[in-house]
Amino acid sequence: MSDRKEAEHAKIWLEFGEAVNMTPAALEKWLHSEESRENGFQEKGGRETIGHHSGRRIVEIKNKKKAERTDGDYAHMQKVIGYVHRHLAQGGPEKDKAHSAWRYSLMNWGHDPLKKH
Repeated sequence: MSDRKEAEHAKIWLEFGEAVNMTPAALEKWLHSEESRENGFQEKGGRETIGHHSGRRIVEIKNKKKAERTDGDYAHMQKVIGYVHRHLAQGGPEKDKAHSAWRYSLMNWGHDPLKKH
């Protein structure tokens, strides 16, 4: 792998780690909840929402060793980073953020906006 590509992957991994603030175990537990499965948009003919599928993919990526990560994994990480940043910029609802579709959607993508750093 070229130095340039390696540096790009390192940057993506760092940003991904900042965007995804849930551990793989916490995300997996969340993905088993009814709120997780019912939140978001379903792809045509799909059995799960796009965010729920992304959450499962995030768990897989976080559990891989660096050498096992593919270009497709890094592409998905960039998608996650963009999604989390766009949705956080919306600010969420004024009331009851804890039980909002906004929060549930972000959590499907590995980010709990109520989690303290």
